[in-house]
Amino acid sequence: MTRLLGISGSLRSKSYNTALLRAAQHATGDGVTLDIATLHGIPLYDGDVEARDGIPQAVQALKARVLACDGLLLVTPEYNNGIPGVFKNAIDWLSRPAGEIPALFGGRPVAVLGASPGGFGTILSQNAWLPVLRTLGAQHWTGGRLMVSRAHEAFDAEGTLVNDLVQRQLAAFVSGFAAFVAAHKATS
Repeated sequence: MTRLLGISGSLRSKSYNTALLRAAQHATGDGVTLDIATLHGIPLYDGDVEARDGIPQAVQALKARVLACDGLLLVTPEYNNGIPGVFKNAIDWLSRPAGEIPALFGGRPVAVLGASPGGFGTILSQNAWLPVLRTLGAQHWTGGRLMVSRAHEAFDAEGTLVNDLVQRQLAAFVSGFAAFVAAHKATS
């Protein structure tokens, strides 16, 4: 069984990225599970809070889920041509203490995808993730790319993916990443 964890980088209740993650969950094939995580409850990173109180419970819970997965999907919005602050903040918390970075991210297969109401999808935020993933030592999957543009046309009002082309692209993306993760798992 290949266990994937998808993290939505948006807090919005009707987030296109959370909807994309739910659609990805339905697109998994046999032998693959996709668990969904959000960033709710993760406070802004503050080194003083970390020193005084340790790692917050919401961060510890997300760390445990990352450690339990075989591969990680980062489903990223694009805010002002970059990574949403709330998403980067969560990764900053996950990287604390620094000594735990190799266990959490080192060599872990990671794929990035996203949805945006704009015409360029999430190309700039996806590109902005590359140096972060490299710094953390993650193994970025480059076998596919999915940037859903004009997301308000791809999803209906309930957040269901209704665009057939995007559904096929998403299924191929998830299948390709799952195969990559399974091969990585077999050789690790």
